[in-house]
Parts: sequence; C-alpha cells; structure tokens
Amino acid sequence: MSIDVGAALIDEEPVFLPVGQEVNDSIGQYRSFLDQPGICVASLDHSTRVIEANLEFTRQFGRSLADIRGRAFCELLHPSVRDKMGQQFTRLTDHHRARFEERVLAVRPDHTVLGGELTGLALHGEAGYVESIMVLVRPDREQRDDLLIGRKKLLSTMEARVIEGVAAGVSTVQLASMLYLSRGGVEYHVTTLLRKMKASNRPALVSKAYSMGIFRLGSWPPRVLPEFVK
Repeated sequence: MSIDVGAALIDEEPVFLPVGQEVNDSIGQYRSFLDQPGICVASLDHSTRVIEANLEFTRQFGRSLADIRGRAFCELLHPSVRDKMGQQFTRLTDHHRARFEERVLAVRPDHTVLGGELTGLALHGEAGYVESIMVLVRPDREQRDDLLIGRKKLLSTMEARVIEGVAAGVSTVQLASMLYLSRGGVEYHVTTLLRKMKASNRPALVSKAYSMGIFRLGSWPPRVLPEFVK
C-alpha cells in the first residue's frame, strides 16, 4: 500500500505502511516530499526518537544527522514547548488522533531559536498500530533573537515568583503577603523586571515573558521554567 502523505495532511486519515516494511525505511516512501525546499522533515519511531531527517531539517536545526539520530525529538525543542509537544505526540501514539498542528520552537547548538509551524503525522502498520511519526516543520521567515537561551540565567528566584504573580493577575498587596515582602519590596522587584525585560508596564512585562518562552506553555497559574532561574 502506498503512502499518500498529501491526502493525510488534508483529510486527517490514517497513513499505512506496507506489510513488513521497517520503520527506518519508511522515510524513503515519501522521499520526493522530503526534498521540497523550505520544509524540514524527520521520521520518528514510536517513542519519538529521530530515525531520519532531510537536509533542510539538519540545516535549519543546525545539527548533523549523526547528532540527531537516536535523540528524543523533544530534546531539540525550547523548554517552553516540550511538555505540550510531548502531549501531542502521546495523543498520536495512543490513536486519539491521526495528525496535529502546533507552533514549535527549536533550540540550535548556538542557543538561537528556530520558530515555525509543526505538523505531526502518525504512520500506521497494516495491523493498525502506529509504526512511526512523520514531523514536518515550516520555519518562520524571521529569526527570533529574543528567544536566546542557555547563555545566562535571567531571573533570581524571587523575581521568578514575582513575575509569576504578576502574570496570574495577583495584586501587589496579595503578592507581598504571599512572598513575605513589603509592598515596596514587590514594587522594587517589578521595577527591576521592567528594566531587565525592557518592558514599559506590567501587561507588557507579561507579554514579553511569554514571547521569550520564560513561562511553561499550557500551565496555570503561570510557572517560570527553571532554565531561566539563577
């Protein structure tokens, strides 16, 4: 049975692999699709480890094929999106859906961030089990320099707690009580955060923090990722 990737991407129909075909050979079945310019494509096994990838994937992600083979795909991603992406892959392997689309942020070895639109597609064997997952990433045109990570810890522990409270809409008085600070102490940390994040007010501060990937996506109340805390 042939693989109609295009139809699956549109119709969300299961994609089946030929009987007896090895997972790491599946990428050859859609080689012409892999070679489309500007699209990063990788084949993952059932545990979402990278089996194969096209040249555009290695170029955009800034890694050699030898470096990414065998690695968990989520290890290549920005910390803020790993949990959510893992949940999406679990839904594929558990047969809850045939495909998904999600915003993705990947971290290159030089700590720059690649943003784009990711499509995940489950490839099924004849028995109906998910044999592998195809991942397609359409990179953004513009580089996200505001998402540089890994070079320094941005926030102190107290600053992290303060910005979490601000993002959750907690008042200064409530935040002071929760963190055992005076109102002036809370305002001092907020002012420091505004200056550090180059934001003009509290709403701008929260927006900037989300845009930089400081908060874990999909969590409430907001939580700062440990990678950003000193």
